Amino acid sequence: MRRRQRGMSFFGMLIVLAILAAAGYYIYTVVMETEGDPGCNNDLTNCMKHCRRGTTETAAAQKCQEDCQRVADECRRGAPR
Repeated sequence: MRRRQRGMSFFGMLIVLAILAAAGYYIYTVVMETEGDPGCNNDLTNCMKHCRRGTTETAAAQKCQEDCQRVADECRRGAPR
């Protein structure tokens, strides 16, 4: 006895969901993207976190943050890391 398939199979639905998830992630990264290279922004964020955790003195923390900003600016201009 032949069975007629109506609609999409379970496997087909999984493929559609995977494509939608990938498209959603791509759109999210494009919308949330700020100016410059995303690697530079991630490096700046990680560096700033390191400065906040690593130093308790105000002057040392400020110097660390200035160094992070300088490196990030060079990265955005295309200078080698």
